[in-house]
Amino acid sequence: MLWNEKAWDEGDSHPDDDDEIERGIWSSKTDYLLSMIGYAVGLGNVWRFPYLAYKNGGGAFLIPYTMMLAIAGLPLFFLECALGQFASLGPVSVWRFAPILQGVGCGMVLISALVSIYYNVILSYSLHYLFSSFQRVLPWSDCFSWADEKCSRHSKGICNVTSGGTVTIVNLTWVKEKNLTCDPNSIIYQAVEPPSKQYWDKIALRRSTGIDDTGGIVWYLAFCLLLAWILVGSSLVKGIKSSGKVVYFTALFPYFVLVVLLIRGITLDGALDGINFYIGKQSDISKLQYAEVWKDAATQIFFSLSTAWGGLIALSSYNPFNNNCYLDSIVVCITNCFTSVFAGFAIFSILGHMAHVLGKPVSEVADSGFGLTFIAYPEALTHLPLSPLWSFLFFSMIVTLGLDSQFALIETITTAIEDMFPKAMKKKRISITTGCCAVLFLLGLPCVTEAGIYWIVLIDSFCGGWTLLIAAVLELMGVCWMYGGNRFIEDIEMMIGKQTWLFWLWWRMCWLYVSPAVLTIILFWSFATFSAPTYGPIQYPTWSIVLGWLMTIFCIIWLPLLAILHISKTEGTLWERILKNCKPAANWGPALRKNRGERYRNMLDSKRGRRGLEIPAISSN
Repeated sequence: MLWNEKAWDEGDSHPDDDDEIERGIWSSKTDYLLSMIGYAVGLGNVWRFPYLAYKNGGGAFLIPYTMMLAIAGLPLFFLECALGQFASLGPVSVWRFAPILQGVGCGMVLISALVSIYYNVILSYSLHYLFSSFQRVLPWSDCFSWADEKCSRHSKGICNVTSGGTVTIVNLTWVKEKNLTCDPNSIIYQAVEPPSKQYWDKIALRRSTGIDDTGGIVWYLAFCLLLAWILVGSSLVKGIKSSGKVVYFTALFPYFVLVVLLIRGITLDGALDGINFYIGKQSDISKLQYAEVWKDAATQIFFSLSTAWGGLIALSSYNPFNNNCYLDSIVVCITNCFTSVFAGFAIFSILGHMAHVLGKPVSEVADSGFGLTFIAYPEALTHLPLSPLWSFLFFSMIVTLGLDSQFALIETITTAIEDMFPKAMKKKRISITTGCCAVLFLLGLPCVTEAGIYWIVLIDSFCGGWTLLIAAVLELMGVCWMYGGNRFIEDIEMMIGKQTWLFWLWWRMCWLYVSPAVLTIILFWSFATFSAPTYGPIQYPTWSIVLGWLMTIFCIIWLPLLAILHISKTEGTLWERILKNCKPAANWGPALRKNRGERYRNMLDSKRGRRGLEIPAISSN
């Protein structure tokens, strides 16, 4: 059974639940699945996976990528979906099953908040490029008045040409015009920058010399940032009731654009070279002997599926109790991985054409992250007929990909607030959502100054990395070792029905041993290989590195603080207090009485106990 249609249609409510949370619910299964797909499928699927694939052996990279999906990504994804759905609680309040670790949930929400600040700035960049596409000639297609002497669409340099026994030093442009050939090993290239790179630095960013050279606010980026927050806020004012409808466009439109780009790309000269370079004949299975390849696969899976951000728990908490969260997890994870692979074909087919036109190998035009989205790909699009149209489609796709992820990030924050103050949230949903977006907009203004790109890299380096890995490892330990893996499986079976021991063999093994081990290895590897962030050749000053570490501490310090808080509110000796807070609170269990069954029939039903941070009623059994 895919889901309980009767439960979904009736909103999974009960007339006797007058003292329980009046919580929203997804209007339909499709709303939920599209929201989950939109959250999981983000910018990393387009700007990071294709680059990792060609760097780590092409098609051979799919082997470690698939294995890491099975042993790390999917188990944690399933766990979070089941956790949120079972208790109908967000990432903070759901820790009633182990109150001593509630700080992990707070850390997840804070990470989502900090990431949402710069994520919407990336959307503002995309909106700027989107609006700039409404021109007959793309503004980054050539070296216009804003360019300097280094700007050039073609390679510059000199070489030796031997003719009639005479060696002459000539420039490469003349050699190409005369259809001559340079003498072997005589080419000396001049340092040049494509117009797309200079446009990115000089016009889009107005980039300063470093993070300590703030400059002024780039006002057109600030207005684009405001527009991005208006789009997010207006889509979330009614919670999942409104965002669940918007995702019908934002989650599906990127697939339409990718299909169109792929169809156009494969018809171009050089497209096959790009695809072969990405995942075709140039695949190198020998690279699988290097540990770095496996680490890249595990990291990409972990971050691509958006696990440990709190969003999966938040979105799943609005599901009917008997929804098949297991099947949902399989569908969303496979869709996410398929999208990553498919996007690579669309991206590299056009990059292959660009390399063909410029007479360069694909490796010299391929890039990842900001370099791919705002330099390499815009440059490639200028070589296509009707380039403004393709540019408009590409950046429309980037905007919709970003909006989907941003919806879930903000929903994570508002869900945490809703669980703490359910009555206030019900009456003031619009005010709380608007206030949240307004505060995050103001916090994002430093990221649209002339030093903004340095702030984005700094926040991403310290808040989007090992803090998530720490949260994921503690989450697995809390559920499987503190709460109990077998007890958690029984909870899931209350929702999806009884399963055989063979069905649970794989999940039990991953949750208890394999997934924590893999994530712990990645965590320590990240610490061991840490290096201070840079932007190209530009180094960050010491004060900014210290600030980055303070942001990391701010996200994880809630773990000991809330643990101490709960211990101090519990009676008994210190050891007894610790043990009691490692056990489920008395108000842990399904939100509605009719779903509690025999196992949770004595669950505490006080309105006081439904508050998110109020978990004073610790089971003494």
